[in-house]
Amino acid sequence: MEKHLNIKDLNKVFNDPIHGHIELHPLLVKIIDTPQFQRLRNIKQLGGGYFVFPGASHNRFEHSIGVGHLAGELAKTLKLKQPELDISERDVLCVQIAGLCHDLGHGPFSHLFDGMFNPEADPEHKDWKHEDASLEMFDHLVVANSLAQEMERYGLILPPDLTFIKEMIKPLKIDDAEWPYEGRDENKSFLYEIVSNKQNGIDVDKFDYFARDCHHLGIRNNFDHQRFIMFARVCDVNGRKHICSRDKEVANLYDMFHTRNSLHRRAYQHRVTKSVEIMIKDALLKADQYILTKGSGGTTFCLSKAKTDMEAYTKLTDQMIERILHPCSCSNEFTPSPLEEARMILQRIMSRDLYQFMGETKVCNQGWTGTKTWPRLFWPTYLCISPLKTIYLVVTLDYGMKNKDPINTTYFYTKANPTEAFKISREQVSKLLPVCFAEKILRVYCKNSASLRDAKFCFQSWCHENDFLTEVTLCSLAARPHTVHVGWVASYRTRSNIPQKPEE
Repeated sequence: MEKHLNIKDLNKVFNDPIHGHIELHPLLVKIIDTPQFQRLRNIKQLGGGYFVFPGASHNRFEHSIGVGHLAGELAKTLKLKQPELDISERDVLCVQIAGLCHDLGHGPFSHLFDGMFNPEADPEHKDWKHEDASLEMFDHLVVANSLAQEMERYGLILPPDLTFIKEMIKPLKIDDAEWPYEGRDENKSFLYEIVSNKQNGIDVDKFDYFARDCHHLGIRNNFDHQRFIMFARVCDVNGRKHICSRDKEVANLYDMFHTRNSLHRRAYQHRVTKSVEIMIKDALLKADQYILTKGSGGTTFCLSKAKTDMEAYTKLTDQMIERILHPCSCSNEFTPSPLEEARMILQRIMSRDLYQFMGETKVCNQGWTGTKTWPRLFWPTYLCISPLKTIYLVVTLDYGMKNKDPINTTYFYTKANPTEAFKISREQVSKLLPVCFAEKILRVYCKNSASLRDAKFCFQSWCHENDFLTEVTLCSLAARPHTVHVGWVASYRTRSNIPQKPEE
């Protein structure tokens, strides 16, 4: 009698709004159906961006599924087109798992947690990133759900394949150094460029969030990742294999990095988005010691320390703000809550009483941080503005590799010679491409709208004194070249009865 097929061993079909109907391996489905992965349903992909863009309601959950799908598509395409690469089904499954699990370590409101909250809440571990937590959470997921046996049942070899998956989640930028990985030999170096590409930043993680974020933000996406996958090919470069693209695709890749820059400029680093995220960060800092989460062994952890225990960290999601806004109190209802300050900040977000944007200015010196000259702006008697009422933020906009052109580290091949890899210089592509690939913008916010007028003037004065131009200054100079000068600043102080700034 023919053995009945177990329905749990069949691929499962997901209907994704970005990639359509996609099939996922049953092992991927088992990973998805764990508390550690389901947690991503409650972490917004764009953090505070949902408070600015009403359509940006998507979460890390669907993004991770999309990356797992695209990782498999790229690996399968290379396997089909280049059998000589010896890509096994085991390799493909490992790549898919790495794509699926690459964001397991994100905290509440995604990058806000590790980029804004953690450096202030836990200065001793300010360099901690969500990728570190992704590795720990993946280990925790496998152990807590007894998945090791399932993995072996589907053909994985442990522990080498677990090591390989984690190396792909957080790869190293190896350049020409000795081969540092243990999961796979150097002849499969190209597999480490699929999920998170430290060579040039062209990877399936970006492919998914470009398409998904643009869809939900209502912004046009000019990059076609399906075309890239179709033309992807592995070539040997100085004894190491890299994923290369057709020479005719170079302009499309510049469009991809331009799309990245545009998303940061128009959405991720939007001035109101950052205002909201600064306020959420301030609320979480106020609540840090009062929001306690139970971890392994019954130990409780505050917000900033929960990242050290994956059982506790699993419970940290965007719903933290609900615990602050609506705390459960068993004591007298008239007793002030220790979360009151945090709750007031969040209520300001809900009522749209946001920190006010004072202005911004381009920073010409890319190494400038403002640490030496910035305090002069908010000297306590200068316009009577307290430093505690103001926040400055240095925003970096680039193509993903600081001030470097990412195409300089990208390899191409031609139709006539598909086995030989080479680089294409910017001059060979177009004379209209950017010369500079990064810029810094200094933004200033005021917590109290009552002092906004004086704060704005203070910022304009500081910009003039330190040779920074703002939008207001530019408009003034265009209309009246001598509108902004020291005498005008002194005159304003005199009319407003503001003390003169002391001599330094």
